[in-house]
Amino acid sequence: MSCLPNMIVMAPADEVELVNMVVTAAHVDDRPICFRYPRAHDTGSTGCQIGKGRVLVEGKDVALLGYGVMVQNCLRARSLLANLDIHVTIADARFCKPLDIKLVRELCKEHTFLITVEEGSVGGFVSHIVEFIVLDGQLDGKIK
Repeated sequence: MSCLPNMIVMAPADEVELVNMVVTAAHVDDRPICFRYPRAHDTGSTGCQIGKGRVLVEGKDVALLGYGVMVQNCLRARSLLANLDIHVTIADARFCKPLDIKLVRELCKEHTFLITVEEGSVGGFVSHIVEFIVLDGQLDGKIK
């Protein structure tokens, strides 16, 4: 990669430096950037299972399924909705593909409303959710 013009090439020593370099890469917008990530010398971080989301907060009224940075907005919305006595489940999808169909089924089964929260693009995360919900017959249940 170093032979490519203007390419920034990094190699973190450990997971902490990997995080720092990802942050650095997010701020570079005038040239390409790459880094080789370490597979050893972990700092105790646990990975996540590919295609597996997670429930952050359990509620009973509405499910917010966040994707990416929008999960933080879901957590803020939960606080606002709690003031209105609306109890919200917050789930972090983590993956658009492969989709955690078990999580989506669970959210559809346990809630009347499922709201996806993403930065938004045509053919994005919500498209995968809607396609799955329709093909899986989830609209025949109580979800709206």
